[in-house]
Amino acid sequence: MLKIFFLVFMAGGIPVAVAMAGASLAYIVASGSLPPFVVIHRMVSGIDSFPLLAVPFFILAGNLMNNAGITTRIYNFALALVGWLKGGLGHVNVLGSVIFAGMSGTAIADAAGLGTIEIKAMKEHGYSTEFAVGVTAASATLGPIIPPSLPFVIYGMMANVSVGALFLAGILPGALLAILMMLTVAYFAHRNGWGGDVKFSSTRFFKAMCELAVVVGWPLLIWLLVSKLDTPPQLTVFAGLASLFVLDRIFRFEALLPIMTPVLLIGGMSTGLFTPTEGAIAACVWAMILGFAWYKTLSWKMFVKVCLDTIETTSTVLFIVAAASIFGWMLTATGVTTDIANWVLGFTKEAWVFLLLANLLMLFVGCFLEPTAAITILVPILLPIATQLGVDPIHFGLVMVLNLMIGLLHPPMGMVLFVLARVAGLSFERTTMAILPWLIPLLLALAVITYVPSLVLWLPKMFF
Repeated sequence: MLKIFFLVFMAGGIPVAVAMAGASLAYIVASGSLPPFVVIHRMVSGIDSFPLLAVPFFILAGNLMNNAGITTRIYNFALALVGWLKGGLGHVNVLGSVIFAGMSGTAIADAAGLGTIEIKAMKEHGYSTEFAVGVTAASATLGPIIPPSLPFVIYGMMANVSVGALFLAGILPGALLAILMMLTVAYFAHRNGWGGDVKFSSTRFFKAMCELAVVVGWPLLIWLLVSKLDTPPQLTVFAGLASLFVLDRIFRFEALLPIMTPVLLIGGMSTGLFTPTEGAIAACVWAMILGFAWYKTLSWKMFVKVCLDTIETTSTVLFIVAAASIFGWMLTATGVTTDIANWVLGFTKEAWVFLLLANLLMLFVGCFLEPTAAITILVPILLPIATQLGVDPIHFGLVMVLNLMIGLLHPPMGMVLFVLARVAGLSFERTTMAILPWLIPLLLALAVITYVPSLVLWLPKMFF
């Protein structure tokens, strides 16, 4: 009966969060087994979680970076590094998304932030609007895979696994996705005879490579100093941060300090300097320092607007989590999750078959449900089966999130589709057709991540 109520509400066009809470309330009233107040109690309990405190702060950090002109700096840095390659702006699009993913944590923020700049630039350089939209949509899926990631925070809370380990697990799969997307750009460039979009400048390229060298070398140097010196780690890290600002002032780097955001987050969490929630606060402080004090591109008026946007987004996310909490609890209480587990385990006891079926289910669900709602519904159903079959919950979390990110590119509910259709001025149908070729690298990466768990688990096992 619970499922029937939910499907009826969804068929009536009711938002998914309201449909989940409404179906739960309707079932309780119809069955008379529990007082209706249980709905409110379980919804409040669902968001009464310390890890969820990271959600508003990661959203705020991404919004601050997006409104402080950081996206333009990231675009220019990527342009200097790969803009001269064949199909240059396509490569810039992917590389820019890799960097911006380390700040926003969401695919929609990536598509709306960098997408506006990238699609406009690609159209001006003669690329078709469809190609520009396709590569932007595909690269936007990197946002929740490369840390930090809002879906990882939600999954970590639901599955009771380390958010820091999930963040580390996303690094290598994110790199794989980026490589496959850049190979796809190279294929289109070769087929269409595209050249580079900017003239190769040895000065700009060398400067960009120096920035990359600092990004890679700085955390290694800090780690060596912390392990060799007797000074407190916090003091060494603070001195290292000061050195970054000195280097940026001397060499006038394009995007060194913004690129360091994910490095600081992952480094701080993996070394135990702060928890993921504290890391989200640190990311906000870092973004405010860059916007207000260093680049001076953020005003107090803009800051108030960013805070209001963050409140709106956070309210939406947490209401979905609260509604999905009562719905998931009702699924468990009514035995639906147990019935599904018994059916699946009766059908197969092979992990690879279960993962195939789970992928198909999650790809289908991702076409209709927002990722946060899908995670909170699917984790109580699928994770117990996965653990019984020996699938690592961190590995399964990566598989789930990537499936749901691909769902964002699908009609009828794909939010990235709606955002890019508006940004590019294309119809919904043409936007959908433009994205179809880019499902090939995404599905190929999904297959590798699903059946090569060592790619996901290598970094978490090193640090956790």
